[in-house]
Amino acid sequence: MEAEESFHAYASGRLAALSRLAYLLCGDRHTAEDLVQVTLVRVARHWERVIAGGDPDPYVRRTMVSQHVSLWRRRWRHVRLSEQPPDRPVPDGADAVTTALAVQAALAKLAPRQRAVLILRYFEDLTETATAEAMRCSEVMS
Repeated sequence: MEAEESFHAYASGRLAALSRLAYLLCGDRHTAEDLVQVTLVRVARHWERVIAGGDPDPYVRRTMVSQHVSLWRRRWRHVRLSEQPPDRPVPDGADAVTTALAVQAALAKLAPRQRAVLILRYFEDLTETATAEAMRCSEVMS
């Protein structure tokens, strides 16, 4: 029972550091969570032998890297490469980023109340009346 308690103490104490390492390896939070879980399950099976060797961190890190490579290889095997590119181009999102940066720069140049009006009116999709009420001012119609 002592080895089980030792493992639980180690896992709960090192969870944040292991999660960070897994995220850096995977680049995806959900995959990183899976990687930490798989790693801890593997390490738990051999915990007595792991702690007999002294510091468990090097063994756990090595296991995590091995599991990451193994998971990556399994996923890569399922990727089908073809000589023909897809029929339609896949958007890369660069236009959306460029637009968002341009909007942020334009909003930054406005006075705070002008910026608030635009945000309420167009991003929050409020009516002119609702925007005026939120700003505590009158509607000006031209």
